[in-house]
Amino acid sequence: MSPATGCVIVGGGLAAGKAAAALRKHGHDGPVLIIGSEDERPYIRPPLSKGYLLGKEERDSIFVHSADWYPEHDVELLLSTTVISLDLESKEVVLDGGRRMPYAKLLLATGSSPRRLTIPGADLGHVHYLRRVGDSERLKAAFTAGSRIVVIGDGWIGLETAAAARIAGAEVTVLGHGELPLIKVLGREAAEVFAGLHTERGVSLLPGVEVERLVGTEGRVSGVQLADGRLLPADAVVVGVGITPNVELAQQADIEVDNGILTDRHLRTSAPDVWAAGDVANAFHPWLQRHIRVEHWANAQNQPATAARNMLGEDVAYERLPYFYTDQYDLGMEYTGYVHQGGYDRVVFRGDKENRKFVAFWMSRHQVLAGMAVNMWDVIGPIRALIQSRADVDDAALADPDVPLDSFLP
Repeated sequence: MSPATGCVIVGGGLAAGKAAAALRKHGHDGPVLIIGSEDERPYIRPPLSKGYLLGKEERDSIFVHSADWYPEHDVELLLSTTVISLDLESKEVVLDGGRRMPYAKLLLATGSSPRRLTIPGADLGHVHYLRRVGDSERLKAAFTAGSRIVVIGDGWIGLETAAAARIAGAEVTVLGHGELPLIKVLGREAAEVFAGLHTERGVSLLPGVEVERLVGTEGRVSGVQLADGRLLPADAVVVGVGITPNVELAQQADIEVDNGILTDRHLRTSAPDVWAAGDVANAFHPWLQRHIRVEHWANAQNQPATAARNMLGEDVAYERLPYFYTDQYDLGMEYTGYVHQGGYDRVVFRGDKENRKFVAFWMSRHQVLAGMAVNMWDVIGPIRALIQSRADVDDAALADPDVPLDSFLP
């Protein structure tokens, strides 16, 4: 690879695949190299806890591009390979085994890793984490009718895997620290919706508990011991207690890190000719006027195009509002906007909350900060426009489904 023209992408996920496509789309005709630690070409992770886990999507559907796309677009894939360090002075990435690959421009799309339990018994068999396609396949095999599944963590991954297990006929218990699932993310008003959804489907929710240890026989987990003395039988345990950005390479190279790799609005890091995108990037958002790191699919989907254009010499800021979605049982949800914990005054509901067909708006004073559409489609665009307008909105009118959302725009 010519060091004068080559673009190297470290990381083999969605962000890597999208970045390679964007480099070609925006005119880069030099070498493009993707270095990934997995043995699979770049793929999309949301199906691992949704359609693919449920058996509704085929394996081929999860990949960013077909296998033929890479040679057809002259993009080199170096899989099952770990980058062990960055040499910023010589502009090279150092691979396991000592091989060095030069770059002119470098994109760090190293993603994140699941937080691991450190309690006794955490190394027992049939204790599952979900990050890679093989993890999803092992969970699919564990979710059988009558099996006893304990999910540690009541965030998005915990609830999505709980739903998949319950649909498969398993007995499911979800353990959480807070009063309600997702309460730190959504607040009480909206978290109640998801709690009701799962309890109605037969999931046992145990809030405010602490796990003391995992117990097992013959090297396989058989139960979860709680600090209050209860022992929950388990044929398998799913751990979904958050993720940690993979910042080790950046740290070793003295690239600025703080809850991810710090970037400016152009996704440029503190190091010359180095950008970051996806889960690992704590990027300055010009509309929000703060750094945010978003652990959802949309950033890995959309940030790489901005990074690629800036790598090629353009001056483009990443300004998209955060977005994520979930599918659980018969509930489909989309969310856009940004609210830090405790950063809103109230939630205004439009529609039928009881039957889970509504839009929720997080408000500060008279402005909409974020919106969540539950089983309501084609409204995320108007919600996004309303948020970005910073228009003053009357609560009663906002709650009225007969008042069009675009009527609030200036």
